[in-house]
Amino acid sequence: MSRDKSMTTTSEDKADTPAVNTTDERASSQGSTAAQPKKVAEEASAESIPARDTPSGTQVTREQATRELVGAAPATASDPDPAELPDPAELKEQLLRVLAEQENFRRRIERERDEAIRFAATQLVKDLLQTADNLARALESVPPDPSDQHQVMQNLLAGVAASERALQDTFARHGITQIHPALGDQFDPHQHQAMFVVDAGDYEPGSIAQIVLPGYAYHERLLRPAFVGIARDDTRRPD
Repeated sequence: MSRDKSMTTTSEDKADTPAVNTTDERASSQGSTAAQPKKVAEEASAESIPARDTPSGTQVTREQATRELVGAAPATASDPDPAELPDPAELKEQLLRVLAEQENFRRRIERERDEAIRFAATQLVKDLLQTADNLARALESVPPDPSDQHQVMQNLLAGVAASERALQDTFARHGITQIHPALGDQFDPHQHQAMFVVDAGDYEPGSIAQIVLPGYAYHERLLRPAFVGIARDDTRRPD
């Protein structure tokens, strides 16, 4: 019975002792541990950033020190010096120069395009010049006296002459003109090509004394100069 009494007393003592919540102790220890690094960081920041314009013994917080540093920071490279800015008049002149160059480039492109369209058939015309030359030679080879020509030859000659006229008319409709200087005309190096020099007392020295082949021009572009012979200067003739 005494044993039962002692056991009862022990259980009552345990009941009177307050219970300790282990969960609250663990959370409290974790909170204190997490608060310690934050406190240490604030103290280190306050020690590393010196106080500016504050009374002695006054602690400077991190926010105040950051505001002071930002306010005292020098001007960055994005803030140019007004004295280094370019002159507006110079910028306007450069802009006008660039616009003029663009306008000249546009006009040159348009001119080249128009010339490419206008002279697209240049090579075709050059190939047809030989045909025109052959027709002209055929007409020149015929005797000028019709009585010396047979009837068949006269018909053939008429056909060749008609073909030569039709070809020249076609050339004229498409802007192709024939350069056929007259004997005695002054030599023009831009339209004539001197093939040889001949003794021609009837013409002035340096003038055209003989025509080998006529020239042709396609619009204002020279396709082929006229091949001519030039009268010789008698004063330069060797003794």
